[in-house]
Parts: sequence; structure tokens; C-alpha cells
Amino acid sequence: MEMGASTAAAKLRQARERAGLSLRAAAERAGTSHATLVAYEKGRKSPAVTTYLRLLHAYGYGANIELSPRIREVDGYSRGEELAEVLELAERFPARRTRTLTYPRFGAP
Repeated sequence: MEMGASTAAAKLRQARERAGLSLRAAAERAGTSHATLVAYEKGRKSPAVTTYLRLLHAYGYGANIELSPRIREVDGYSRGEELAEVLELAERFPARRTRTLTYPRFGAP
């Protein structure tokens, strides 16, 4: 999952506030300037991943990163091929069809 600048800014502010730290106290604890933290929390600057993790650590928090597998062209398997195989598999399942078209009825009869 890619984290946008506004999400990173909100998470940094949330972690600092939950830790009960002012911007100045947090900056001192993290070894950075007050102005830099303001810029990060307002989304004017985006911290590098290492900086983001260092700030969270200084506030007493960590980050959980969830990884999910992705199909990549460099792996020799394109997304188009994957979709084609899924559709081919779906065609093998029996279809349940009725002779009449049913639809939901809305309101009073």
C-alpha cells in the first residue's frame, strides 16, 4: 500500500499528539527542527521512509507494513494473462440460468 503525503502527515501528527508531545518537544526528541516537523505535519514536505520511521519511534510508536503479492511483467506474467486465465476458469463452472428473468420488486404490490 502506498501512503500519500497527506496520510503520512496525519499519521505523524496523530502519533505526536497521542504521545502528548508538543511540536518543540517532539522535535528535540527526534533530533530535528520544529519547522521541519510543522512542514511534515502540514504535508508541505514528505519525509523519507527512514525519517518517518525515526519520528514514529521518537514518539513511542512503530509502523506496520502489510505486503501483498503483485504480478509483474518482469516475472514473465502479465496482468492480461492473469485476467484471461481467471475468465477461462470462470467459463468452466456451470451457469445457473432460469427461463424467466427475475428482478427484485420494490414498494408495495
